[in-house]
Amino acid sequence: MRQSIKFVRDGKAVELTDVGPNETLLDYLRLREGSCGTKEGCGEGDCGACTVAVGSVNNGKLEYQAVNSCIQLLGMLDGKEVITVDDLSKGQEGMHPVQDAMLKHHGSQCGFCTPGIVMSLFTLYHAEKAADRNSINNQLAGNLCRCTGYRPIIDAALESCTGSAEDRFAENLEATTTLLNNIDDGEDLFVGNEISFFAAPASINSLATLYETHSDAVIVAGATDVGLWITKQLRDLPKIIHLGRVEGLDLVEDKGDEIVIGASATYAQAIDSLATIDPDVAEIIRRIGSTQVRASGTIGGNIANGSPIGDSPPLLIALGAKLTLQKGNKIREIELEDFFVDYGKQDRVAGEFVSQVRIPKLASNQTLRSYKISKRFDQDISAALAAFRFSHENGIISEARVAYGGMAATPKRAPETEKMLIGLNLNNFDDWQKAASALEVDFKPMSDMRASAEYRMDAAKGLLIKALHEASGTPTTNTRVIGIREAV
Repeated sequence: MRQSIKFVRDGKAVELTDVGPNETLLDYLRLREGSCGTKEGCGEGDCGACTVAVGSVNNGKLEYQAVNSCIQLLGMLDGKEVITVDDLSKGQEGMHPVQDAMLKHHGSQCGFCTPGIVMSLFTLYHAEKAADRNSINNQLAGNLCRCTGYRPIIDAALESCTGSAEDRFAENLEATTTLLNNIDDGEDLFVGNEISFFAAPASINSLATLYETHSDAVIVAGATDVGLWITKQLRDLPKIIHLGRVEGLDLVEDKGDEIVIGASATYAQAIDSLATIDPDVAEIIRRIGSTQVRASGTIGGNIANGSPIGDSPPLLIALGAKLTLQKGNKIREIELEDFFVDYGKQDRVAGEFVSQVRIPKLASNQTLRSYKISKRFDQDISAALAAFRFSHENGIISEARVAYGGMAATPKRAPETEKMLIGLNLNNFDDWQKAASALEVDFKPMSDMRASAEYRMDAAKGLLIKALHEASGTPTTNTRVIGIREAV
C-alpha cells in the first residue's frame, strides 16, 4: 500500500505525502506551487476560470482533457499529468499557438476567464481533429466570459485548433507517456490514518474490503457533486475513497443486446457507446454539465447520489436499466427504479457500493424519446427531464415505460400514464391528451427556483405529447429547436 500520491508536473514526477482528503487541485496550484495563472471563480465547476488540462494514458495513448480544478480533489490526480496556463510558454520563444491566436483575434478583455478558456482550447488543440464551430461551442460551454463575447474566441479556436499539435507537449509525448507508466505502480493508495484519509484502491476487492471497514467514508468518483460539498457547503469530509484507480471499474462494454458501464466510467468515456442506443441518449449526456464536468463526472455517481433531478436516472429507468451493488464479496442486482426509495434515501446498506449499470438496447419495435427542460440550454440543472420508451406494432402501443426527473422526490416512473398508453393508437390524436392527463395522478410536483409546480406539470404533459407525435411519424414541422432528430 502506497502512502503518497504521484503525478507529473512540467515533465517531472511529483510525490506528496501530506495530502488532506479535502484538498483541491486548485488550492494546491495556487497556495502550494504559487501557480496563480489558474483562477478561482465560482468554486463549483460552472464558470471554467479554473480549467486545467489533465493527461492520462488510455490504451497506451496519452490523452488530454479539460477539468475544473476547483472541484478536483488533489488525490484524484494520482498517476496523471497536470498542465496549467503557466506551463504553456515555458521553454519556448513566444506564446503557445492557442495564446497567440487569442491575442491576435482580441479574445480577451478583463482576462480573468482567459486562462480557463485557453486551457479548454489547449485540450481541443491536442484532439487530433480539426475543430469546427460546433465542436468549439461544445468545448467552450463550460467557460463563461462576461465581457469579451465569444465570436473572437471562436475565431481564435478555428485558427489554432487545426488537428495538428506542434508544441513542446507534443514533442515530449513519448517521454511523458513513459513517465506516467512508471509512476502507475498498481498499488492501493492510502494517505492519512484510520481517522482521516484519502484512499484510492487499485482493485475491486480492495475497494470492497476498505469500504466495508470504513462504511462512514464518502465514495468519490468524479467529485462533480462531492466537490461542492467541500467548496460551497464547507463540509469537512475526513474519509474519502476514490474509485478512479480501481482496475476495470471504468470499463464500458457493448454486449450486443446491452451496454455495461462500470461505476467509475465518465460521461466522456461512455457517450459514444450510449449513442448507439439512440441519438436522444447521446444528447442528454452531452447536456449534462460541460466538457469539464463530463470528463470527470460518472454515470455511476449520478445514480448513487440519488438526486431527484439527476439527468441520467430517468433516462436509464425508461430503458429498463439494472444496477449491480456489492458489499464485501456479496453481489446483488436490482432494477434501477427500485434503487431510489425516497428523497436522499437509496436501497443501499452500509458498506455497499454501486459497481456497474446494465442498459438494454432498443428492440426493433421500440422507440425512445427523451427531453431535458432547463433555463439555460447547456450546462444547467434540469427543471424536469422526461424519458419515454414505447413498444409498438402497426401504430398500436403494446408496452410503455415513462420516467421523469424533477417531478417527485426521486426519479420516478408514471404507472397510471403507462396504463393509459397501452393499446393507444399513435394515429389517434384525441387519446394523447387523455394519456397526458394521467400524469396528474402520477405526480404532484413542487415549486422551487427552477420551476413552479404548474409549469412542471404542463411541461411534463407537453413532452409526452411531443414524444407520441414523434413516435407516430406523422409529417409535420420540426419538433426540435436544435434538430438532431428532424421530423419526417
